[in-house]
Amino acid sequence: MVHVVIVGAYGSAGAAVAGELADEPDVELTLIDDGDPGGGLCILRGCMPSKEVLSAGAHRFQARHDDRLRGEPHEVDLERTIERKDDHTLGWAGHRRESVHDLAERDDVTFIHDTARFVDDHAVRADGREFEADYVVVATGSSVNIPDLPGIDDVDYQTSADLLDATELPDSAVVMGLGYTGLEMVPYLSEVGGTDVTVVEHDERPLNESDPAFGEAVLDLYREAFDVTVPTECSEKRVEPTDDGGVRLHLEHNDGQDEVVEGDELYLFTGRNPSLGRLGLRNTSLQPGPGWVLDTMQARDDDRVFVVGDANGKELFLHVAKEQGFTAAANILRRERGVPLEQYQNVTHHVIFSGLGVYPYARVGMTEREARDADYDIVVAARQASDDGVFEAKDVPEGVAKLVVDRESATVLGWQGLHYHADVMAKTMQVVVEMGLDVREVPDRAYHPTTPEILDGLLRDVTAELPE
Repeated sequence: MVHVVIVGAYGSAGAAVAGELADEPDVELTLIDDGDPGGGLCILRGCMPSKEVLSAGAHRFQARHDDRLRGEPHEVDLERTIERKDDHTLGWAGHRRESVHDLAERDDVTFIHDTARFVDDHAVRADGREFEADYVVVATGSSVNIPDLPGIDDVDYQTSADLLDATELPDSAVVMGLGYTGLEMVPYLSEVGGTDVTVVEHDERPLNESDPAFGEAVLDLYREAFDVTVPTECSEKRVEPTDDGGVRLHLEHNDGQDEVVEGDELYLFTGRNPSLGRLGLRNTSLQPGPGWVLDTMQARDDDRVFVVGDANGKELFLHVAKEQGFTAAANILRRERGVPLEQYQNVTHHVIFSGLGVYPYARVGMTEREARDADYDIVVAARQASDDGVFEAKDVPEGVAKLVVDRESATVLGWQGLHYHADVMAKTMQVVVEMGLDVREVPDRAYHPTTPEILDGLLRDVTAELPE
């Protein structure tokens, strides 16, 4: 019997490992999690509750921007919004807990509700007991990154988790961080709270992973449609409280110029770090850092320890956590059977609900820059959302999309969209990219008037430049 201990069994990655191994007749599972109410970051404080509150802001935004509608737009009832969000969150978390506890009803599965700590390389202590394991899976998620900034300990600040619970929003705010979290939560502050928001962008534009047109589109949208102030190419020097209880942030621009911004509240949307501090890793050979987890999901320093999800610091996305969990479970079985292990190779596919989800950014596969750096001979097509009348008709005219195709094979290497319904189109493009379809064979059939016409346009534009 192979004994596998999973630390962080409530989370998406840990639950995926448990679900894959539970039916194996020669595997004994010990599932450990100290979560309360339990359910994992995505369910409790991440993608699911955030989309619920964003949707309230999205409805107001669209009503406010549509000049065909009369009267003042509705105000968002924050207390009702948060109450509904909490009700749904508890339901989602309960479903996850029940699925884990149902596994523990089996004779070869044990669940421990406690904090786990390594005693040595393959022994974990929890609930006053020690569990010797053949394999340990670490799936402890991530926690908010608090930047090491002079003065940060002298001011009050809020994180995205605080904002998701807020029933009152400030008149003005300073935000650090315009990454994935900031792109989603900054418009929420502006639209729902009427908050005067200043958000700091370190680079020339946000969405640094994307091709420049997408970051430029975000800047234009946030500044014009949401009235957000976005100083760019600058960094935070120090922060201090103001006499009236607010916050003052000192910035230094890349050209050496200084700037000072103030607000009633400081929000930190500054990313997340792997949650490893309570694991007692000093009792093991594990040394977290760059490259410490291999693509097999094994720890570099111990091939019987697997680290999945946010805990390994690779890519902090729900679907990636699940896929890494599936890979880890398969590789535990492969190692036991003496067959080669598989490596997790992620084809980039994710969505950021920027612009309150009215203007989401979606990406599958390579950007144009990545394809050129990889020495592909490519054909590129780009379209503005306004090129297709359907976006104008639906009063969502902003946005841009791009398709990158390998000239030799005619397969799609990558797609990006920043426009209405881009999140919905991502699955279609994932199928096209991951199945390696010849772009010339994708049906050119529009069901007019629908927003996926933008995909048809991209496909046609690329196909026109390829040999028949």
